[in-house]
Amino acid sequence: MSTPSVQVETRGAVALVTLNRPDSANTLNLETAMDLLAAAMTCARNPAVRAVVLTGAGRHFCLGGDLSAMASRGGGVDGYLRELTGYLHSAISHFVRMDAPVIAAVNGTAAGAGVGLVTMADLAVCGASSKFKLAYSGVGLTPDGGTSFLLPRTIGVKRTMELLLLDRALPSSEALEWGLVNSVVEDSQVVDEAVRFAERLAAGPTKAFGKTKRLVAASIAGFESQMVLESETIASQALTPQGTEGIRAFLEKRKPDFSARTDET
Repeated sequence: MSTPSVQVETRGAVALVTLNRPDSANTLNLETAMDLLAAAMTCARNPAVRAVVLTGAGRHFCLGGDLSAMASRGGGVDGYLRELTGYLHSAISHFVRMDAPVIAAVNGTAAGAGVGLVTMADLAVCGASSKFKLAYSGVGLTPDGGTSFLLPRTIGVKRTMELLLLDRALPSSEALEWGLVNSVVEDSQVVDEAVRFAERLAAGPTKAFGKTKRLVAASIAGFESQMVLESETIASQALTPQGTEGIRAFLEKRKPDFSARTDET
């Protein structure tokens, strides 16, 4: 029996949800997206779970989508991405709307949809050496994981566009200053600090927390419809010459050449 790509471990009233593809830097393929949705549903349906910590196994939290899995689909990559993002976005919706507060424990780097998982969390802790990178434009793709909706509301539009268009990495100190994370700790203490947050919240009024979370979600109406638009956009972009070149260049470990591909739609 294969090890699930997302593991759920309960520590008293706290559920520790771990992205478990460390050899692939916890990149998201279809199986991982499906397993993440199953984990979110398990947490949401279990009344004994009063807080959730989301982290990644190994060196990194999550480096976004698995580009090798996308490349292997060839001309069917658009359908694959629609299915993958459908599961991923459903998982995010469950985390956002469940009663239990969700704390992201960011070890190493969060990139692409990994940043989406940070922004959807109610609180976030990262290590001193952690970095955040949107990465989409670097491979000729567009945002998913709710990043185009949640990130501007978290750090502001201009800062979001800086990260999306210039594709620069955001170090932990700036992530704290910009409000992307709530605290920065020593790398070895990330999960322990997040669990401490979670245990404190687990002792609180979970139903009130849940209703508060849903009030905040209602105040930013249009989240789910924006994620549908994200799915359609990244799926169609992956079929373009720019998307194909970006994915291929990343896998071949070279700089992409977008110069001859500016007239496409």
